[in-house]
Amino acid sequence: MTYTTDELIKFLGLELRATWGGMRIIFNAEEKLDNPAVAKAINLQKTSRVFVFRDFRQQIHEYQQKNQVSGVIWRTINFQNQTFRCPEVYNQLIAIDGDKEILMDAKTSVLNFWRDVTQGMKYYLSGDKNTLISKDKLELLYQEVEWAELDAGKEEIYLGLCWGNPKEYIYKWANPESGCHRIIATHHEPSNIKI
Repeated sequence: MTYTTDELIKFLGLELRATWGGMRIIFNAEEKLDNPAVAKAINLQKTSRVFVFRDFRQQIHEYQQKNQVSGVIWRTINFQNQTFRCPEVYNQLIAIDGDKEILMDAKTSVLNFWRDVTQGMKYYLSGDKNTLISKDKLELLYQEVEWAELDAGKEEIYLGLCWGNPKEYIYKWANPESGCHRIIATHHEPSNIKI
């Protein structure tokens, strides 16, 4: 029997709690750092916890790939008394073959929800400076990307317009092959939340 996405998430949560609770220890943390000066300057006991969890998570990723267990979860977004379920790759799992298609298939419904709840709002392109973006420019971005993702605060809603490799799109080094434009919709100025 193959474990499900939900079971892998549960295993990751249990392992993270055990690791940070001090129940998992790695004895060669200084070797993993590969820098003796840094190894002497930091708390290796706490650092070893990072390596333990990272190694466990890598095993989960290998299991996903070997057994074709999706990294996609369906998350519920609540904004302005409206609810929407959309797919996203769980932040501790990886996208496998086929996951990108799930994200791409949901693009239209994600954008429809976004358009519905952001009527009358201003749009900002997130980055070093928050730049006001026109609806026309936004419509062009909708066409250029492969999938869309959502998150919401109390007074703001956030849209990710993404392309490329779902395993790499969140990293700046992956640009321009993979990436994501982050858009903030709000009635006021955007908050200082980094998205």
